[in-house]
Amino acid sequence: MTYFITQSLNGLFSAALLFLIASGLTLTFGVMRIVNIAHGSFYMLGVYVAYSVITRTGSLLLATAVAVVVVGAVGFVMQRLFLRRFASQPLAQMMMTMGCALFFRDAALMIWGGDPFTLAYPAALRGSLEAGEIVFPWYRLFVIAVAALVGVGLWILNDHTLVGARLRATVDDPEMAAATGINVALLSGCVFAAGAGLAALGGVMGGPIIGGYAGMDVDLLPLAFVVVIVGGMGSLKGALVGAVAVGMIDNFGKALVPELSYFTLFAPMVIVLAIKPTGLYGRA
Repeated sequence: MTYFITQSLNGLFSAALLFLIASGLTLTFGVMRIVNIAHGSFYMLGVYVAYSVITRTGSLLLATAVAVVVVGAVGFVMQRLFLRRFASQPLAQMMMTMGCALFFRDAALMIWGGDPFTLAYPAALRGSLEAGEIVFPWYRLFVIAVAALVGVGLWILNDHTLVGARLRATVDDPEMAAATGINVALLSGCVFAAGAGLAALGGVMGGPIIGGYAGMDVDLLPLAFVVVIVGGMGSLKGALVGAVAVGMIDNFGKALVPELSYFTLFAPMVIVLAIKPTGLYGRA
């Protein structure tokens, strides 16, 4: 039982990081229908920016704020200068984001080098929770709590605010939304920036555990796509359910049958697509 509870908590930690990444990816797709290949790069840039701030200030809180703002600004500029030129051209948008991903990776190597690193733990979150035979790091519980707060915040924003109403209107019918006075272009840029910022937040939260290294964007992007495909492209509820499912399956798969870990991860995605091609909560 102790082993099962510990592995379940580890699975929730993985799910928390995946939700932070996938929520931004599915938000971007839901509004602009952009399959963003550069989304993993936003995660990577978040880790690197936070590393630069922490080495100078020692503050993870300040590093988180700076990383989210900087990467969000990068996403906003990327959408306004490049992606909006290819509206309604999915292939061109995908190739553009792929080119941006390659550019960000090379830029990171030039600026920060290729040596792997980890972010320092906050002093208040060092150590572990001990409950009987269960020992679990405080920091991982903190990341799970942050992801839960982000999920609640996104739900309130989407379902109970004017901004969320405008966002839903843009998703349902962009032309009609524009006719009612909604600045669809600016809203799209802000949503893309928010998605980039969420990926950066995931990068900072995972930095003390996973760290940063060249090529991490390529390693994490398939996991994010599995989450949004299982949950349904464009659905925040689907991103949450998909993140928990993928996080648990990936963690238990690696722990119990490591030689089949990729099969245990991608097999559920194939099964879901075979039964419901739009994902669990996606719409046709």
